[in-house]
Amino acid sequence: MAEKSPGSSPFWAPHVHADRRPALLARGRIVAALRCWFAGQGFVEVETGALQVSPGNEAHLHAFATSLTAPDESGSRLYLRTSPEFACKKLLAAGERRIVEFAKVFRNRERGALHHPEFTLVEWYRAEEPYQKLTEDCAALLVAAANAAGVRQFSFRGHTADPFAAPERLTVADAFAKFAGIDLLATLPDGKPDHVLLANAAQASGIRIADDDTWGDIFSRVLVERVESQLGIGRATILDEYPSVQAALAKPSHDPRIAERFELYVCGVELANGFGELTDAAEQRRRLEQEMAEKQRIYGERYPIDDDFLAALATMPQASGIALGLDRLVMLATGAARIDQVVWTPLTY
Repeated sequence: MAEKSPGSSPFWAPHVHADRRPALLARGRIVAALRCWFAGQGFVEVETGALQVSPGNEAHLHAFATSLTAPDESGSRLYLRTSPEFACKKLLAAGERRIVEFAKVFRNRERGALHHPEFTLVEWYRAEEPYQKLTEDCAALLVAAANAAGVRQFSFRGHTADPFAAPERLTVADAFAKFAGIDLLATLPDGKPDHVLLANAAQASGIRIADDDTWGDIFSRVLVERVESQLGIGRATILDEYPSVQAALAKPSHDPRIAERFELYVCGVELANGFGELTDAAEQRRRLEQEMAEKQRIYGERYPIDDDFLAALATMPQASGIALGLDRLVMLATGAARIDQVVWTPLTY
């Protein structure tokens, strides 16, 4: 529900705004520094549309729906994007090679210390460049944000991290072994998720399992309960080589059980999600349909698949891409406890 508790003052009350203003000004400096860094690397800043035929096709992301009424009074259903990804990839197919967007995106059913229904993603793509290059970008952006905010460390909920230190690199399999005692790859025989094997391993580690949990449900529970809080402490962590079954938009890695996907963690907070982009349109369609089938199973709804995106994907060059949560980055750089503290006009309802 609303972040404004009964009897509390709204964000626009002068004394409340005065308390929030230093973090908001830091946000502006961080945005300017990031824009400067991208320009120096030869990126073109783009602006893609927020209204889309498909908001994205990840099973656990929920979109805001709206309707478009044409001059002849006919109507069609549209969505506010959960990510600019599909539109940005169309621009790669059009011939752009390095692009970045500071994109307003929208996700329903999300509100909390780290979640706001409307937030900003910094999303960028490198055509014909390996996804490992994105990890170097992340390290550079942490430094740029820290310098812009005038801080030497990031902090959140009692954890700190040095943004100037080289990030730790850890595979997902190593993280599961280290923090949960689970041999994750052993639960993926022939690349296929074995629910029973992972359930048994999770239960042996003391994690509760529901009867209807899928392999993906258990994976996510272990990640949240045992792994994430251990990452990015002291310095950033690059959590690399996600299982292929948890990377619907990424291409396979050297081992078919894993994909070219990583996430950036700082102070236990997931900050960015990067991929070596899948460019096989037929395989991408299969994966998106599988995601929507899972969404239908869990939530009783599904979103359309953007056929125009799949047509563009067939001609898109090999590329790497990543989305970074700007609001979370500002939180870490300013020591804010909640995302609402670094959003100029947080939603109240």
